[in-house]
Amino acid sequence: MIASVGQGGFSLPPVEPRLQRRYQKLVKEQLQLGQRVAAGVKALPGTAQSFASTQGAWRFFQNQSVTLSALAQPLREQARASLAQEGGDYGLVMHDWSHLNYHQQARKRDRVRLSHSGDEGYELQTALLVSDRTGQPLAPICQNLVCADGLYTTRSDAVLPVATHLDELSERIQFLEAQAWGKPLVHVVDREGDSVGHYRQWQGQRFVVRAKARQRVQWEGQSLLLGEVAAQLHRDGQLAFCREVEFRGRVRRQYVGETVVVLSRRTRQKRKGQKPRSVAAAPVSLRLIVSEVRAANGRVLAVWLLLSNVVGLVDAATLALWYYWRWRIESFFKLLKSAGHQVEHWQQETALAVAKRLLVVSMACVLVWQLARAEGPAAAELRTVLVRLSGRQMKRAVPWTTPALLAGLWVLLAMLDLLEHYKLSQLQKLARMFFKPGAEKGPQDV
Repeated sequence: MIASVGQGGFSLPPVEPRLQRRYQKLVKEQLQLGQRVAAGVKALPGTAQSFASTQGAWRFFQNQSVTLSALAQPLREQARASLAQEGGDYGLVMHDWSHLNYHQQARKRDRVRLSHSGDEGYELQTALLVSDRTGQPLAPICQNLVCADGLYTTRSDAVLPVATHLDELSERIQFLEAQAWGKPLVHVVDREGDSVGHYRQWQGQRFVVRAKARQRVQWEGQSLLLGEVAAQLHRDGQLAFCREVEFRGRVRRQYVGETVVVLSRRTRQKRKGQKPRSVAAAPVSLRLIVSEVRAANGRVLAVWLLLSNVVGLVDAATLALWYYWRWRIESFFKLLKSAGHQVEHWQQETALAVAKRLLVVSMACVLVWQLARAEGPAAAELRTVLVRLSGRQMKRAVPWTTPALLAGLWVLLAMLDLLEHYKLSQLQKLARMFFKPGAEKGPQDV
């Protein structure tokens, strides 16, 4: 897998060969953990100067031929291949939003206000494809960046106007559904997606959305709040144990039950720059899945109310598990930020350049996820080697983490790159200048 990086082992963007070679090199250079004080692209220890590598990266991100749609194409092709290899019946698409805070980087003149006057930057909007069999991340298949100029998106090479979250989400879903994935998609959204108007729009697609408890529904001839329906199912003992899950670092028990509810309230339409208006529409019938996480003594620790239109052979316990895997996209954001690539400290001066680098980094993440999913003794041994090279200490029950694999990959790739330009005897000779003969252990003993 490592040998394929830089040798055409993964799909390349549809650009000229010179830019394809630069893309391969950049992906290879992003297989490492970033640092807050040095979050730029790092050069591997070859014969070229680090400044030349930095200049090459700058020219690549500024090149008008390198478009967002072109950089997204390899990610989607990797996603299709991984989805076919994973088995299962569906592809799960986790949708979410995350702020990229650049309030101290005044050179980024296209920043927008995120939450308050001291919080400026860009908003990242992502659709992450996840396996419905294992919950493992496969690839980000759509990425947007909101800035003062508008919406940069892998859906289009044009800058689009900024829409509300859910209107943009509807366009994103429609775009993804029009692609050929080989399997049907199920879109998984957190509570921000709880909108009866959009449920009506999404009836042609499959979705699982976490709902708010204080909305009124029709259930068994009664008009009740959704939370009251869930409480009634709990009191009637209609929630059954289905599996053990990890919750806040500890093993807990998950109980799941379901019923059918009808949403008949009016659609409240919101458009940017317009006054919201209420519109009557046809009732929509959805499955309500009530998922409780309980301690060993039966105490309820968390309750998730899920609304879905997925029917057929998919039972309630499976839908609850699919939503439980939604945290994978949070882990992806964490890998882009503090636990990995330090995106909030990048020095690219425009949202477009940041968006392009994000897509290169995303391919590096895809390669690491492939290594994490790989089966067999060779893959397990490689993960063990990378953890050792990373210098990180793992918990006894955790053999590896994605940041540890990234850190180890960078060390391994740097070693291999160095050995392409220096003989082992030369390196040993150079090392003896520091590790004097007679030391406890030096390179001559390796």
